[in-house]
Amino acid sequence: MPPRKSIPIKIRDDIVGGAYANNMFVTHTREDFVMDFLYLASQQGSVNARVITTPGHMKRIIRALVDNVAKYEAKFGPIPDSPIPDEAPGLDLN
Repeated sequence: MPPRKSIPIKIRDDIVGGAYANNMFVTHTREDFVMDFLYLASQQGSVNARVITTPGHMKRIIRALVDNVAKYEAKFGPIPDSPIPDEAPGLDLN
């Protein structure tokens, strides 16, 4: 296997602070997965980020998330599941 190259990555100033999300929708076509990250507060919400990726990369994302949650729980203890709201709001993503 050839050695991995080091690629410098710059985080743009407009996204360096991140985007808070407390909900997420995932949709897909044959070619793409679309992940919309939302912030919902009382009677309104907004999509704070949209990530579109290929099915193959989506599987890598899932593996990375599972691995990182396991590492987090090994260090800090189990993460309790968030309760499911009694009534999920009807959302209009238009």
